[in-house]
Amino acid sequence: MAPTVKLAEYLFQRLVQLGIGSVHGVPGDFNLTLLDYVEPAGLNWIGNANELNAGYAADGYARIKGISALVTTFGVGELSAINAIAGAYAERAAVVHIVGTPPRSTQDGRVKVHHTFADGNFARFAEMAKHVTVAQASLRDPRSAPEQIDQILVQCLLHSRPVYIEVPVDLVRAPVLSGSLEKKLELPEAVWGSPQDDAISAVLEKVHSAKQPIILADGEIRAMGVVESLQELSKKTNWPTWSTGFAKGLLDETQKNFHGIYKGDWEEKNTRAFFEAADVVLCFGAHFSTTNSWGGTSLPDDKNTIYFSDTEIRIGKKTFRDVPARQVIPILLQRLDEGKIQRYEKYPELRQDQNVSVQDTNQDGPITQDKAWKVLATFMREGDIMMGETGTPGYGAREMRLPPNTRLFTPVTWLSIGYMLPAAQGAALALRDGGSVNLGHGKPGGRTILLIGDGSFQMTVQEIGTIIKHNLDVVIFLINNDGYTIERCIHGVKQAYNDVARWRYLESLSFFGAEKDAYTATAKTFGELGKVLADEKLSDGKGIRMVEVFMDKEDAPEGPLKDLMKAQLAKAKEA
Repeated sequence: MAPTVKLAEYLFQRLVQLGIGSVHGVPGDFNLTLLDYVEPAGLNWIGNANELNAGYAADGYARIKGISALVTTFGVGELSAINAIAGAYAERAAVVHIVGTPPRSTQDGRVKVHHTFADGNFARFAEMAKHVTVAQASLRDPRSAPEQIDQILVQCLLHSRPVYIEVPVDLVRAPVLSGSLEKKLELPEAVWGSPQDDAISAVLEKVHSAKQPIILADGEIRAMGVVESLQELSKKTNWPTWSTGFAKGLLDETQKNFHGIYKGDWEEKNTRAFFEAADVVLCFGAHFSTTNSWGGTSLPDDKNTIYFSDTEIRIGKKTFRDVPARQVIPILLQRLDEGKIQRYEKYPELRQDQNVSVQDTNQDGPITQDKAWKVLATFMREGDIMMGETGTPGYGAREMRLPPNTRLFTPVTWLSIGYMLPAAQGAALALRDGGSVNLGHGKPGGRTILLIGDGSFQMTVQEIGTIIKHNLDVVIFLINNDGYTIERCIHGVKQAYNDVARWRYLESLSFFGAEKDAYTATAKTFGELGKVLADEKLSDGKGIRMVEVFMDKEDAPEGPLKDLMKAQLAKAKEA
């Protein structure tokens, strides 16, 4: 390796070393020279329709590949992406946001250049980024730039959250020392000692004495890097295991001791009674937003719960610091005394999700939300990614029983509608780039299946063109229920502001560049849906495929949305 490389070459070579195969973004005048070095580094450039979509796509890519990269221009470009970066921060997706900025001389001279407020202040946008990224770097000196880049990338991986790197135009070609590239970036580990042993001992004391222990997995287990070891723990103990919506699909749902998402107030009576009676709950990767915890009703009892996070174990009011779950669970598995733990000789009768064959529906009847999602679940197979957009698809997808080695994206915390379509582009691309459904532990090469409502689809529809341009394998089930049904559930069931324009959705494939023989279909009854799902052109085809599924605008999945809709309809009737 040459003793020096250009700064842009150093940055992109580091991304390649981290397993990134493609870079999302939009060209702009302050990042154009930077983009000249993307493809020579061996990276695929994905030009999105706009920066917001690019950010969503990078988020989806990161959740499958482990890390992703996004390049925007200064000011207008980065601010267009900041909503997506905020969502990645909230839900822990490791996105490297690279921003091309004006030359240092322009910034130092406080020139009233475009893409600014014409006041000479070039620091505003970086200040905004601080609130939605875990670390930031403003590259100003070629001597320190490699070290800054390395430190930022380590923080991105360590915390699984977005980071922000400013690259001034005049530094893109600046020579920097290349020696660091010969050593791969490594994540620091906690130094093990007596405090960590004390934490393990405290956990084992609780676990070995438990009479009714259970496991609750939440979605941050992906960011924590403990999916595989947690699966092993669930299998070894055979303890009843639940997930949240954020974690659904990360663990093997075909295991007999896996009982789907715990639904709190909407849970089946016997299952809820058992969950609430647990004397020890091992809770991993807690992310208890209201959406992810059924309005706060599915939370375990704090006094009986052992919480495992990136850096801590919490047992009641006692917190053990600097004890990362990634190191703890393998040790816990080694030290667990199988002769002392509860074995559940008579396993309790607990609810398990069951899918529905389309033959078990009224073939001539309309497609209704009480069965539609469990029917669509039968379309899934190993290696697939299912994406349920915020709205009825995201709630309905929670009812599915997934095959092993699959992933489900559902609404968790940020809930920016329109996210799932660009994220599907990113996820499908990540699969092509060598990613897999469980970050290296699943089966590669599956399909990306998108469930999205008509209102959300209209938000980010341009990414259909990106999917087609890069010939990605994406199956779209467009739920046409004539507007924002989730908003109707919350308020304004009869109000016009919850309506959307009535598009000819299936024609969008042609408009955005698909070949004339691209697969499209329509389903208005369960019988028609069954025929579509059985069509090998849909299930085994390539490229983009799209099915328009009609549902009633006042129908909602069982659970909180259904209850809200009933209340809204009753209110509307009284008015």
